[in-house]
Amino acid sequence: MDPEHPPDAHDSPPGSDTDVGHRQSSKVPRWVIKAIALFWFGWAVTYIGTGMVRNLRALLVVMLISLFLSFAIEPAVNRLEGWGLRRGLGVWIVYLCLFFATVGFSAAIGTALATQINSLVEEAPRYLDDMEGWLQNNIDEDIDLQRLSDEFVDGGGASDLATRFADDVVSLGTSVLNVVFQTFTVLLFTFYLVAEGPQLRRNVCSFLQPHRQRTVLAVWDLAIEKTGGYIASRGILAVLSAAVHYIAFTILGVPFPVPLAIWVGVMSQFIPVIGTYFAGALPLLITVVDDPRTALGVLVVVIAYQQLENYLFAPRVTAETMEIHVAVAYGSVIAGGALLGVVGALLALPFAATTQAFVSGYRQHFDVAEDTLAESAERRGRRRRPG
Repeated sequence: MDPEHPPDAHDSPPGSDTDVGHRQSSKVPRWVIKAIALFWFGWAVTYIGTGMVRNLRALLVVMLISLFLSFAIEPAVNRLEGWGLRRGLGVWIVYLCLFFATVGFSAAIGTALATQINSLVEEAPRYLDDMEGWLQNNIDEDIDLQRLSDEFVDGGGASDLATRFADDVVSLGTSVLNVVFQTFTVLLFTFYLVAEGPQLRRNVCSFLQPHRQRTVLAVWDLAIEKTGGYIASRGILAVLSAAVHYIAFTILGVPFPVPLAIWVGVMSQFIPVIGTYFAGALPLLITVVDDPRTALGVLVVVIAYQQLENYLFAPRVTAETMEIHVAVAYGSVIAGGALLGVVGALLALPFAATTQAFVSGYRQHFDVAEDTLAESAERRGRRRRPG
């Protein structure tokens, strides 16, 4: 024993119970080690998963579109199956109907555009002469646009315009090939999702407990119902819009009233938020080439019908097919566009309608106490009164 360092009462000889407890307390607890390991494991999984999702984004978008289309066409396929047709044949019949409708619509709009561009090239000198006369009468008599007209016709401006249009068509053809490939992939996935729909639901539910199976099937059926309701409501409104615009375009003397009316009806209903403005731009531009005063009438018709649809047609149609609050619809379109671009904006409304219907059907509702609401309103009124 060292006389200069007398033993302390807290010191314990090696091997004693107190010394063993002191060493155990100095070790890192196991839960801390587990927490650190789980943190880094979660970080690795998140990092790898995010990279996989980023690389597979195109495939995931294709799968999402296919799922939406399967929900949209399954009611028609189910009806055809009720008539005695096999589901696979029913899907092909729906595909053929969609194909002929798309080809007819594209041909009508393409014909209108090509004709008006050719008319613009041929009538450009007359438009310049009319503009020159107006400028001389209203601004300055010395204004001369003859040189501009000569350069456009003799200097190759008209041919350059036609050449650029042809080049754009070639570039568009390259893009169309890519779109055709993506479309084929979507249609292939959609075919199997619809043709094998009952078997697919059976396989999914075989991994779940009975009460979970009922919930999954209820959500699945609800998604089909709401997506079908969305397509039905948009289709009805598109037909109404096309009919009204056809009558108005015919009265105004707009060129190609049938394809332009169909264009306005389809684009205004199936492109969210900006569809109305995008739809009205084409007939407006085409009409400007012929008669600016008629173009003003077209603008008035498009705006007036939009108000008529918002306050009269749309509430009655959507009340029977797809109930969704206006604010929820607008917010869902913005969110979908931010996440997946145009695809997300197009799929946002049926997704929001399904979610809203599911939450409304499965959440617990409580009666609102009217006296509590009255007391709250009275308190707010007292706060507003001065003094």
